[in-house]
Amino acid sequence: MSTGTAIPEEVEDPIEYFLTDITYQGKSQRTSDAYERVLRDFEASLRENGEKPLAVASHRDCMAWIHSQREELSKSTVATYASYLHRFYAYMTQIGVFDSNPMAIVVEEMDERIDADPARRDVSIPEMQGFVSGIDHPLDRAVIVTLLKTGMRVGELCNLDQRDLHLSDDPRESVTTRPALDGRPDSLFVASEPSRGATVNGEQRAASNKRRRDTVVPVDADLAETLRAWLDVRPDPVSSARPLFTSTTDNWGQRITTDGVRHIVTSHASVHGWYDNGGGVEENVTPHYFRHFFTTHLRDRTGDRGIVKYLRGDVAQDIIDTYTHDWGDRVRDVYEDHIYELPVAAYRTMSET
Repeated sequence: MSTGTAIPEEVEDPIEYFLTDITYQGKSQRTSDAYERVLRDFEASLRENGEKPLAVASHRDCMAWIHSQREELSKSTVATYASYLHRFYAYMTQIGVFDSNPMAIVVEEMDERIDADPARRDVSIPEMQGFVSGIDHPLDRAVIVTLLKTGMRVGELCNLDQRDLHLSDDPRESVTTRPALDGRPDSLFVASEPSRGATVNGEQRAASNKRRRDTVVPVDADLAETLRAWLDVRPDPVSSARPLFTSTTDNWGQRITTDGVRHIVTSHASVHGWYDNGGGVEENVTPHYFRHFFTTHLRDRTGDRGIVKYLRGDVAQDIIDTYTHDWGDRVRDVYEDHIYELPVAAYRTMSET
């Protein structure tokens, strides 16, 4: 039995030990990978708060981590992640590696529904590249590539105005970008300020941004080319705020809505076999899945949780100051060195679509 201060020598990595055991129990590789992503994130949060080992995490450590997930995820997904943690600690306690299960009291207090089969679809980068290559409508492609390349939320994408994009080779004739983008070509500004019902840049907003702080996100070559193709054919915006993404259907020229974005994503995902109206969050690819994809793959490729959290808008001002002190070295270079490529395709004109 563990003393609560150290992990037995024969179990150097409790997570790996647990994953091996659930594989022997017949769990699929997809389920094992899903467990590992969640458990490693919790382990990293403990390291950030004093190098505390998994064996001595308290129920308050667990509650704090779960609370942080609520800021980004749905109730059912938070409950799913909590169930991962609970099962991990229950098993390690049962086999005598840990002294106790700090999640026991936590799950009793949670009101979120815990899913019995919480494994999320695991889409590889080549699979996502194949998905994107089949999208040739300029708006659909611009929306999907922006979500995949930046990890921003649907509401944040809908709230983008023309002033929030600075391109070095810009097809727009007259655009005044935000001061925060001065000296930062090929960048997007994602504000924290818009909230549902508030008037921003002269227009009442129907969606909220949920960032802790304003964020400047790099635009790489793939996204820049995709956005230029959209800007070349976009409808003239109806609003004086000049939204970046406007509808090309019944609401021609009006700011795209969150429902419109979800329709774009789920329609293409359905054709690709990645979305079913009767499916759950574990199997369906939705706009929120793109945020999950961005976070998982960029974190794995960079090994830098801080930069990923900065790009997602999840960090406080002191961390943002650290990462933006030298824009080229601290954010853009790391991002451009590690962001996955997405294919750029020839576009049909609006009249052809």
